[in-house]
Amino acid sequence: MFIKTLIIAAFLAIIASLGSALFHLVKHKDAAHSQKTVKALTFRIGLSVVLFIFVVIAIATGLVQPTGLGARIAMQNAHSQN
Repeated sequence: MFIKTLIIAAFLAIIASLGSALFHLVKHKDAAHSQKTVKALTFRIGLSVVLFIFVVIAIATGLVQPTGLGARIAMQNAHSQN
């Protein structure tokens, strides 16, 4: 449960960073706020990469079990091959 909460918190931080960048992009047109936009977008990209790597590691180690259509298809293929 902690892992899922951590993933959701990371997604919310990504959305907040994207919103911050949008605010600085639309509201202010000068160079100082343009730098804030770049920093917010850079933070979002870094957080997205870290989250992606974390999710891949969590799935590989079994901390998170993938569910949904892709997992069901994989299970059906595994059962039909046996």
